[in-house]
Amino acid sequence: MRYALLALAISAASTSAFSQHLVVTAEGHHGAAPPELLKDDVTVEIDKRPAVVKEWVPLRGDEAKLDLYVVIDDGEDTDLGLQFKSLKTFVDEQPETTRIGLAYLRNGAANIAAPLTADHAAVTKAIRLPLGQPGISASPYMGISDLVKKWPSNDARREVLLISSGIDPWSPPDPQNPYLRKAIDDAQRAGILVNSIYYSGAGHLGHSYWRVNWGQNYLSELGDSTGGESYWQGFGSPVSFDPYLKDFSERLTNQYLLGVVPDGVKSGFQSVRVTASKPGVSLMTASRIWIPK
Repeated sequence: MRYALLALAISAASTSAFSQHLVVTAEGHHGAAPPELLKDDVTVEIDKRPAVVKEWVPLRGDEAKLDLYVVIDDGEDTDLGLQFKSLKTFVDEQPETTRIGLAYLRNGAANIAAPLTADHAAVTKAIRLPLGQPGISASPYMGISDLVKKWPSNDARREVLLISSGIDPWSPPDPQNPYLRKAIDDAQRAGILVNSIYYSGAGHLGHSYWRVNWGQNYLSELGDSTGGESYWQGFGSPVSFDPYLKDFSERLTNQYLLGVVPDGVKSGFQSVRVTASKPGVSLMTASRIWIPK
């Protein structure tokens, strides 16, 4: 696969230049399907400097390989079970090129209920109700970091669909939440896109206005920073996951592998900006790229 190891892949172009990889999602305006984009339609800046676009590969057909973890916060309200029919249908409808895993966040860890597999029926059988114990996940962002650590390197793009309130009982409301910051760093370094669906947590925190507000902000920041999407509907649980899962499925079919040469850029995390010259489309990717030494 041309997208081997994704964001961690480094292929020597010369003694002084190498290419780094990012997954980019094309998003049409006003609900329209995005136009097809070619390599020459894309411009990239890294650390506010122009970067050479070396690869632009549509992640479809033979290049569609995807590893996707569905992650459920065990502190969610147990009425999440009302959404399981939609969730199981979504899992069943994913193509054969998608391996799916299932994990539950508990005590700061990602507990694997079903490892990544192409047997989608095995994943749907493993889906269970969350425990519904307030705060049992500790920080959901600690759990995301733990999942990243447990995720083996492979030759597929990697994404997460997180179902959580986003509320972090281990950190007071803080734009610099250390667990969120680490989860973003870990996911960006590993090239993992984290998408989320907001769902109310169990107990008092689950309907505390200011806690809910911060939780949704955290989930949105996690998505924006890693190149994923955050879905929410007001301050309550959504009536149905169906529109979110439909949109998420469409996003997965409108993704590209971007290979860039960050010549002259320092090692470490650097800001990245990807734009398209064609009208009617926005390009979403991680806000930073990891440049190795």
